[in-house]
Amino acid sequence: MNRRIAVLDAPSNLGLRPPSPGTVPGCAKAPGALRDHGLVARLGARDAGCVTPPRYDPSGWRPGDGVCQAEQISEYSTRLADRIGAILDADEFPLVLGGDCSILIGAAVAAHRLAAELDGRPGLVFVDGHSDFRHPGNAAYVGAAAGEDLALVTGRGQVELAGIEHRRPYLRDTDVVVLGIRGHDEYRMDLQAAGMAVRPVPELRTEGPARTAAWARERLTDCVGFWVHIDIDVLDPAVMPAVDAPDDGGIAHRELELLIAGLVSDVSCLGLELTVFDPDHDPAGGYAGEVVDMLVAALTAGQPASVTPVSATPASSPPGSPPPGSPPPGSAEPEPAS
Repeated sequence: MNRRIAVLDAPSNLGLRPPSPGTVPGCAKAPGALRDHGLVARLGARDAGCVTPPRYDPSGWRPGDGVCQAEQISEYSTRLADRIGAILDADEFPLVLGGDCSILIGAAVAAHRLAAELDGRPGLVFVDGHSDFRHPGNAAYVGAAAGEDLALVTGRGQVELAGIEHRRPYLRDTDVVVLGIRGHDEYRMDLQAAGMAVRPVPELRTEGPARTAAWARERLTDCVGFWVHIDIDVLDPAVMPAVDAPDDGGIAHRELELLIAGLVSDVSCLGLELTVFDPDHDPAGGYAGEVVDMLVAALTAGQPASVTPVSATPASSPPGSPPPGSPPPGSAEPEPAS
């Protein structure tokens, strides 16, 4: 990667349901937890600040009301798109620290703006343990935007989220590559029917992360650039339990590292967002340290020694947890970096 990285916090939890009545999702604390492990300095990045979200308040929502806090998410997404756009205009690489998956809407708006200026189309590599493809056409009702973000950015759902600035859809179905969902994902067939390229965990692991990254890039060659969405729950709960909705059958840190490295190495990669890490499930900070180690390794792979960031002492893992980068139990060993 030749562009300087700019780290932007997007600590929105507006797209999630309360973990329990009267509580607030903890993923809004993720940017601070990751920064505490020296992420910005270790990347040699510019600190691009924070886009502060509206207050989390889902009270009064009922099934049938549409997406909860839709007005607040729409307003926030527009402001986030402005900030991402400014980073892109400065020829920097935005690393956006979420927050929940609804921050993808702001990134998609920014990507669509840029692509429209270039008279082209934006692409998306969607790396997530879940398809997030619930929408009014396949569900009895919608409500939590973090479970609907892929549907919204491809034009499905209420206009205040799916059609900001009359840019509907932000991404064409055939310009989306979905990686890391579980084989039992309830919307997998819907994704394939829409024309999206999909590689669930079993196929990703069989082909390997580096080859999977190359496969994804090849499918987006007609796009003027592509955004990368990473939901940290693509990792297996055995190595990453600090998420909103852990689901067995995920990948390992090293596999995600190689996948990210293979994607961001392409000059067409516009930027990357990381979502759904929840520090409330990581009181000792060990999991945050492992995420930062993985990100630094992925984003600095192949850089000359003169710009390789200073390494930090890895955070200690909680007692009984696997060592950083270990594959989940029963998984195949990840392939060597290509």
